[in-house]
Amino acid sequence: MSVLIVIPARYASTRYPGKPLVELRGAGGEAKSLIRRSWDAAREVNGIDKVVVATDDARIADASKAFGAEVVMTATTCQNGTERCAETLTHLGEGYDIVVNLQGDAPLTPAWFIEDLVQGLRDNPNADVATPVLRTEGRALNGLLQDRREGRVGGTTAVFGADNNALYFSKEVIPFTGRTYGDADETPVFHHVGVYAYRPSALAAYTGWPAGPLEQLEGLEQLRFLERGVPMLCVEVAAKGRQFWELNNPQDVPRIEAMLKEMGHN
Repeated sequence: MSVLIVIPARYASTRYPGKPLVELRGAGGEAKSLIRRSWDAAREVNGIDKVVVATDDARIADASKAFGAEVVMTATTCQNGTERCAETLTHLGEGYDIVVNLQGDAPLTPAWFIEDLVQGLRDNPNADVATPVLRTEGRALNGLLQDRREGRVGGTTAVFGADNNALYFSKEVIPFTGRTYGDADETPVFHHVGVYAYRPSALAAYTGWPAGPLEQLEGLEQLRFLERGVPMLCVEVAAKGRQFWELNNPQDVPRIEAMLKEMGHN
């Protein structure tokens, strides 16, 4: 199966305008833009046929081309990354069996998260959409809870059934546990990793549906599938000692830089 990775990136983020061009310093002190680090993460994935940046902004396009990325210009009317992936596929034409949406705010996404995600979709021919979930340790869960206490919208959590199909995604921390966890404790809360794998037919269907009330309330694009009764396979991935966090707010910059340094990423 041929696989395309699309990195959707927009400049006019409500919570963090210009986010893709924010520079992050790693262990060696070198500053690289968020979009560059997301591109580098995509290029580390095995078994990928093509990687492109999809944007509607000339500043992001120019910055991406400067470090060697292939860029597809998409419409300003795209409401989210899934719609941008769908438009990108129409520009590139047929020939891809799986399209991966690696959102441009997750530079800490390990290659095996995406490799396991793609394999999950391959192993489940009845699934049209899949996404990774990561069981949190106390350290990550406490970070999510702290964000909510301080009024920040941080990471997204997921709950899923015995068939591994998603029941719901939320920017609140779900499920409620009612207890305190130490940093190294395993918890029942799953952090949703903002990556998706779609079959082309699922992308085509998505763009024909209006955003539903849950998608609009939570600001989570994947809820459009659930609101339309389309199952979304949750593929559990392993941290293997790596930390994962997304850049959602300006306050996340020092947190991610600290993680880059701790992991030895330049």
